[in-house]
Amino acid sequence: MSLPEILIPALFLASFAGMTYIVLKALGAGAEAYASEYMTDASRQFEDMFLFIPPHRISQIAWGSSAVCFTLFFLVTGNLTTIAGIMRGTLFGVITAVTALFTPSWLLKLLKSQRLNRFNEQLVDSLVSMSNALKAGFSITQAFDSIVKESLNPISQEFSVMLQQIRLGVRFEDALVNLETRVGSDDLTLMIRSIEIARITGGNLTEVFERLAETIRERMRIEGRIRSLTAQGRLQGLVVGFMPILLGVAMFFVYPDVMRKFFSEPIALVIIGLVAILELIGALLIRKIIRIDI
Repeated sequence: MSLPEILIPALFLASFAGMTYIVLKALGAGAEAYASEYMTDASRQFEDMFLFIPPHRISQIAWGSSAVCFTLFFLVTGNLTTIAGIMRGTLFGVITAVTALFTPSWLLKLLKSQRLNRFNEQLVDSLVSMSNALKAGFSITQAFDSIVKESLNPISQEFSVMLQQIRLGVRFEDALVNLETRVGSDDLTLMIRSIEIARITGGNLTEVFERLAETIRERMRIEGRIRSLTAQGRLQGLVVGFMPILLGVAMFFVYPDVMRKFFSEPIALVIIGLVAILELIGALLIRKIIRIDI
């Protein structure tokens, strides 16, 4: 191997390392701010979901996996001997790095959403049980305590925290507000407002809970009906979103020489960028069409 064949890749690598260093230094303040905000938000959400995981561990995993994904995809898809190869490797590396960086926060939101759905499903039966407990002569706090003893997580955890706050001297109304803030459920908000109004006006909580349970159950039935009717639209969105990616991967295996030649041209990056923009627009339009608020 001649000296120019060794120097050219080395110079490209040194130039890329220098640009990477400059970019990282420029983004350092932003990265620190994002990490601080992420750890604060993650810590609060972990506490709300009773997950005792150090947030800084999640942040370290996110940044570490992002760096690994960037390096791996840059080396696999890039080519240090050409400008187009460097741009191609950088493009795929940045896409995978950003995806890896935000994946933990997406998973955290998914876990919180699933926990909220379980809470709402349990709330309907809990309202009926609390109504029966009130008919039997229990107080409102005793009715909450019966739910803690008889129900599963997460509703038993949330009601247990509320009762512990009351035992420590927190006012009943303030404990309800803390519960509402911690859970973030619209159905729970309806229940709490019903309790507050009934305590002020002297209404019959047993009837209120029964009607509220019927209302929430009917709303959940309608939501399930809407999900079944819009399932085809969601499936079409997934097909439209992933089909270009799957076809591109298949073309790499079927016609590797053609695809390598295609990605060696700078125009390929422009085409990929336009396809990504159109895919995003299509996904947003499909989401807007199938999204129905009740």
